[in-house]
Amino acid sequence: MMVTESINPLIVCIALVAGHLMFWQLPVPKTLKRRTFQLPLVSIIIPARNEANRIEPLLRSLQRQNLKNFELIVVDDDSSDDTAAIAADYGAHVITVSPGSSGSGKSLACWRGAEQSTGQWLLFLDADTYLSNEDSLEKLLVLYHQKGATGILSLQPFHTVHRLYENLSAVFNIIVIVGMNIFTVKKDAFKTAGSFGPCIMCDRSEYFSTGGHEKIQSALMDDLALGKEFLDHDFAVNCMGGKGTLSFRMYPEGFKSMVDGWCKSFAIGSKSTHPVVMLLVIIWITGSFISVSELISSLSGTAVLPKVLSIGLYVLFAIQTGRLAKRCGNFKWPIFIFYPVLFLFFTGIFLYSLFRVYILRSVNWKDRKIDV
Repeated sequence: MMVTESINPLIVCIALVAGHLMFWQLPVPKTLKRRTFQLPLVSIIIPARNEANRIEPLLRSLQRQNLKNFELIVVDDDSSDDTAAIAADYGAHVITVSPGSSGSGKSLACWRGAEQSTGQWLLFLDADTYLSNEDSLEKLLVLYHQKGATGILSLQPFHTVHRLYENLSAVFNIIVIVGMNIFTVKKDAFKTAGSFGPCIMCDRSEYFSTGGHEKIQSALMDDLALGKEFLDHDFAVNCMGGKGTLSFRMYPEGFKSMVDGWCKSFAIGSKSTHPVVMLLVIIWITGSFISVSELISSLSGTAVLPKVLSIGLYVLFAIQTGRLAKRCGNFKWPIFIFYPVLFLFFTGIFLYSLFRVYILRSVNWKDRKIDV
């Protein structure tokens, strides 16, 4: 009993250190300065399936941009709602993709959009994203220019939370970013797992030389697969956070949509995380549960010091989880008092994802059953 009492606080301390090491920093695009060079035409390609209730914030944000040198292509992926009509009302060139022998899904939609584009640069945006400010598009293009206008520039949008249940995604957002391998204390130690799916910018010629989305149509995690193709062709993949530039609201339709969305990607996406980073994640998550166990155990006893220590560690874990999550989205500070709920939800969905992927061999998304 005494050994356990002395080891558990140590494990929690190690877990806090692991959390710090695994998510050391998340660079974001800097404030736009006056530029002296001209930017090329960019083709903005938005794959969209049944996005009538989510696509308008993105289309409105594009209309508000100071930079107007872009063409807008919305690829309607066999929607049963008014996605295509709404996109057309905002002046987008709408392409309709129907399921057939050539396949279906986001990768095909992106490929069809790229085929009909004319811009020197391609910017793929998910329909639930939106540009945060009037200079966001210009900021993104200038950043790509500064990075040599080669390879992929990918942003993970800043998650905007509107309803209480959406805060349950906090730990998922942290793990998605950490799982890219390059935000650790030593960012160059590991190769990136790929690119973030909601925002991918690349050069047109490089995109087609790698085979683009056509080559990775069979991949469930198209973002990771496309990034890997670019890396295999010796092109750089730069990943950053989108705070101040690009935002999104995830799963506004409700709790079930959120469960299906996270279930779709996590079991497969975890394969791309480096073993060292994965070990740090496991230690961090394990420490979160031990901190709760230690708190409950100490409160049931009479000794004062264990109570003070366990409460202190619990508070530290709540603060750290909040700090890491606030890099990813506007999650509300009070929810982190109940961080065990966030970790339980994450663990439950991850296990469910493993079951769907490796036992049932299928997942559900956007009214489609996807075999994996």
